[in-house]
Amino acid sequence: MFRNLLSRLFSDETGAAPLAGQDAEVAIAALLVRVARSDDHYTDAERLRIDRILARRRGLDMAQAAERRAAAEMIEAEAPDTVRFTRHIKDRIALSDRAGIVAAMWEVAYADDHRDQDEESLIRLVSGLLGVTDRDSALMRRQVLDAMGQQDR
Repeated sequence: MFRNLLSRLFSDETGAAPLAGQDAEVAIAALLVRVARSDDHYTDAERLRIDRILARRRGLDMAQAAERRAAAEMIEAEAPDTVRFTRHIKDRIALSDRAGIVAAMWEVAYADDHRDQDEESLIRLVSGLLGVTDRDSALMRRQVLDAMGQQDR
């Protein structure tokens, strides 16, 4: 099933069909995993945060969310470079969902209570590639930090 998702997601076919449902969530989760891995410290706190985000977005229980994250880890490992990976996601995920993806990336970046330049740089790159402005991304970052009860970092 996830092999099929890999081929659908990374197909260079023009006008490829949008991803929906579980496929979309696994693709988004793969992007979250990429953010978490970008500093070479993929922690349990980051895994748990990804699981919580997936559970919250689609009303999953934690076991289902962990299963999707595990699939996303495999997809992320096989995904092309970040620019192409993000382009494929952007082309197949609704515009209305992209701001939520950026907010989720900020949640993952701060899940381990550690500010990391590699994670922040990747989020800024991906935000732009998804069509989210720097200003909107910064506002989402602030909202995430406020919601997590953390001071500006």
